Amino acid sequence: MGEILYDLGIWLYKHAINLAAPFNQKAKKFLGGRENLFVHLEEALQAHKKPIAWFHCASLGEFEQARPVIEAFKKEHPHFFILLTFFSPSGYEVRKNYPEAHFITYLPLDTAKNAQRFLAITQPTIAFFVKYEFWYHYLKQLRKSEIPVISFSAIFRKNQIYFKSYGAFQANILRYFSFILVQDTESKKLLNQIGIKQAAVGGDTRFDRVKAIVDARKKIEIAEQFKNGQTTLVIGSSWPPDIEMLSEFYQSFNKPLKLIIAPHEIAEHKLVKTEHAFPDKKIVRYSQAANKNLAEFDVLLIDNMGMLSSLYQYGEYAYIGGAFGTGLHNTLEAATYGVPIFFGPEYSKFKEAIDLVASNGAFSVKNSQTFEEAFLLLYKDDALREQTGKICRSYVLENTGGTQKVMKLCNDYLS
Repeated sequence: MGEILYDLGIWLYKHAINLAAPFNQKAKKFLGGRENLFVHLEEALQAHKKPIAWFHCASLGEFEQARPVIEAFKKEHPHFFILLTFFSPSGYEVRKNYPEAHFITYLPLDTAKNAQRFLAITQPTIAFFVKYEFWYHYLKQLRKSEIPVISFSAIFRKNQIYFKSYGAFQANILRYFSFILVQDTESKKLLNQIGIKQAAVGGDTRFDRVKAIVDARKKIEIAEQFKNGQTTLVIGSSWPPDIEMLSEFYQSFNKPLKLIIAPHEIAEHKLVKTEHAFPDKKIVRYSQAANKNLAEFDVLLIDNMGMLSSLYQYGEYAYIGGAFGTGLHNTLEAATYGVPIFFGPEYSKFKEAIDLVASNGAFSVKNSQTFEEAFLLLYKDDALREQTGKICRSYVLENTGGTQKVMKLCNDYLS
C-alpha cells in the first residue's frame, strides 16, 4: 500500500507541474529541463570508459554541501567520471556549468521505470545523496544493483514521518542507504531507534564549503566604493516580507548606516518593488553603478546572482532572508566572516540557526521593532558587536571536517 500511495503522489506531482508550467517559470524549466533527458544522458556517456560517481542534490543549498565532497573526490579519484544531478531548477540553472562535474542534468521523476532506465544508462560505481534526498525507486534500484549509496549531511527531527507509527514505508526508504552520515547525535539516535545502525555523525559539509569560500573571496570594487568606510548591513537572499520589515526600520533609523541588498530573486518587477520600499533613500543598482559617486548612495541593490558570498566581507552586520515563511537561507556564509547575524522568526528547522541563536551569535526578530532593539544593542557597543561576530566565526571553524569523514567512508566502499 505504501508504494502505491508513493507512486500516486509522484503522479499527482507530475500533473500539478504540467498544469502550472504555462503560468510558472520554475515549473516550465522543471519540465523543459527533463525533455529528452535520457537521450542526452546516453550521448554524454556512450564514449567514456571511466567509472561513474553519481552525486545528487535537490537544489542549490544541497549543492553547496556536495561541492566540497565532489572536489575532494575528484582530487583523490581523478579516474572517475563525475555525474551531478539536480531535482530543482533553482539548483540546476545556477550550477549547470559547474566545471568540476563531467555531466550535469536533472533527475528524472522517481518512478520505477525512470529509476531502472537511469541506472541502466549510468551504471554508477558509487552514489551520493545529499541531506534530504530520499527517493524510493532510485534507492531501491541502487540496492538491487548492489551499488553503494551514501547519504551525507543528513539531519532528522523526531516529528518527521520516518519516526511515526504510520511511517513504516518512509522509514524503509532510509534502509536502502548503505550508510547515512548525519549532522548531529540526535539524528543518529533517531535512526538507531528505528533499527538503522549504518549511521554515524559526520557533520555538515557546508562548513567546509563556506570556509573555502571565505578563503577565496573576491574583491568587489563597486561594493567597496559604495561602503566608503561606513557602517554597512548586508542583506542576503531577501524576500518581500524581509524587505517590508527592514524598510520600516531603515526609513526611521537616524544613524549612519548603509544597506547592501542581494534579493533571492532578481526579476525586474521584484527589483522595482524593492526600490519602492525605500522612497526616502538614494538607491543604486549594481549594474548601473559605473561612473557614479557611490559613496553618496544609501542602498546598493544587487541585480545579479553569484556574488553574495563575497559581499558579506563589506558588512559589519548581516541579515539573512527567508525566515518570514519561505525558509531561512544560508547563514553560514555570513557567519564565517565573523559578523553578527539577524533573521526572521521561522528558523526552527535550521540547526545552524538554532545553534547560533543559542550561543548569542545570531538574533531572531519578529518585526521592525524587535530588529531595531537587537540591532541597536550591537550598534552602540563595538566590543559587543565584535564579540558576537567572533562567536559566529568560531562556530564555523569548530564544525569543519565533514568532508574528510565522507571521503573516509567513501574510500572504504571503493577499496
